[in-house]
Amino acid sequence: MVERERVICEGVALAEAGAGVRFEVEYFGDIAPAFVIRKHGVAHGYLNRCGHVAMELDWREGVFFDADGRDLLCSTHGATYEAASGRCLGGPCNGTPLVKLRLEERNGLVYFMGFDDD
Repeated sequence: MVERERVICEGVALAEAGAGVRFEVEYFGDIAPAFVIRKHGVAHGYLNRCGHVAMELDWREGVFFDADGRDLLCSTHGATYEAASGRCLGGPCNGTPLVKLRLEERNGLVYFMGFDDD
């Protein structure tokens, strides 16, 4: 499902491997939680839904990274995901990646542009 572009947050709200910003998107007709984080200087966004079981990843609001700030970690079952791609790296996600969002960052703002599979 394609949603019109909209502003998610200011780019400065996303510290490298720091807390993410949560928001909601329409996904196949339902409202779904999503988030945006910064890794390698780039904003990356995903549905806030583990590939293993449709549980939200963050163990505290906006906390998606592991203790090293390297990978995204599902707080419920420990599945790990590559922050820049959403690729499953290990744990019960069994190869299922996160649903990636298309984002653009311009004029100091981060925009939601739809889904990578649109």
